[in-house]
Amino acid sequence: MLIAIIADTHMPKGSRELPVQCVERLRAAELILHAGDISTAGVLAELRELGPPVLAVHGNVDEPALVQSLPAQLEVEVAPGARLAMTHDAGPAKGRLARLRKRFPRADAVIFGHSHIPRLDALEGFQIFNPGSPTERRRQPQHTMGLARVGRGRIAFEHIALN
Repeated sequence: MLIAIIADTHMPKGSRELPVQCVERLRAAELILHAGDISTAGVLAELRELGPPVLAVHGNVDEPALVQSLPAQLEVEVAPGARLAMTHDAGPAKGRLARLRKRFPRADAVIFGHSHIPRLDALEGFQIFNPGSPTERRRQPQHTMGLARVGRGRIAFEHIALN
């Protein structure tokens, strides 16, 4: 299974839009995950029109309609033996891996956003992953998104740099 992962799109804002390479990867995926700060229900609807199912959590800048319609966190078994959790704000970097492990004890991996900083950490088979942002890189050198390949109970994450 191929999963496309984005967060912190903060759209619409000015002329901001998802990069073409991002949209292509979203369309090619079997599932799209958005780790919050979508901003509007209209943007979520546009993501859903791309084809693959979309799972999302709300972020701290999402409009009230999204906050009401999306959970703050979720857990889902994406394939037999592969359980993902997702939240927007995973808290301070110090102690994050252990904190998320405790918060989501049944998950094999946790996806989060908020910082716009691409990140992958692992400990004893448990992983945490932040895809960065495809639209607002802040202090990062590039816009990014993530992919996850799931098979045989394993989850392999990858960051994708976008132009």
